[in-house]
Amino acid sequence: MRTIGEVVSRVKNLMKGVKQDAFLTDRFVFALLLKHAKFLMRRQDSQNKVMKFNPVFQTLDFVELEEIDKVQAKCVGLSSNCTIKRTREKLPTFMEGYWGPLIRSVTSLDGSEEFMPTYPTTFINISRQKNFRYNTTRYYWFLGGYLFFPNLEWDAIRIEGVFEDDISSYNCDCEDDCIPKQDQQFNVPDFLDSDMDKMILQDLGIMEQTPADNKDDKQSVLR
Repeated sequence: MRTIGEVVSRVKNLMKGVKQDAFLTDRFVFALLLKHAKFLMRRQDSQNKVMKFNPVFQTLDFVELEEIDKVQAKCVGLSSNCTIKRTREKLPTFMEGYWGPLIRSVTSLDGSEEFMPTYPTTFINISRQKNFRYNTTRYYWFLGGYLFFPNLEWDAIRIEGVFEDDISSYNCDCEDDCIPKQDQQFNVPDFLDSDMDKMILQDLGIMEQTPADNKDDKQSVLR
């Protein structure tokens, strides 16, 4: 995969080719890239294309869990003998897909057992079925930046997904904890580059046609 610095540099060179006096900060260019990348990734997900593109996925190898009460898990309708566990720390921000956060898998640490995504209300309905005691499926749901797990005894799980930002600080590699922003991975397939380029140029065209009300506004757009 490309780094953020490589993608920003490519777009800035493209802009200079279209408009010779273009002066845009890296921060501003990256903000445009991320805005349109989110839209395009969501569209790709609606066509079931994202989950097949392996390079954009990263893994949180060891995510600790803690037991919480049902109110925090939005599951007050569960029976009294149900326990809920939640990821101990808030997770790094996932890229949003058409169906929700782009999470490809949630598994045991060795990957041998996989969880099925659901919603709190859906799980409550499932748990009330007569044959639920024979249901061996493991479930999870995503809420407020955390994953929740009903009736789970494990202390940690593994998550594979597409993240907006660098996740090295969440894993156990201390050498990668201070990777500069420009050297971090840009988790968007390169086949979306042409679409992103068109959208960014369109944005700049709209900006150039918008009259500046005052000097301060004119400066704050790019700095």
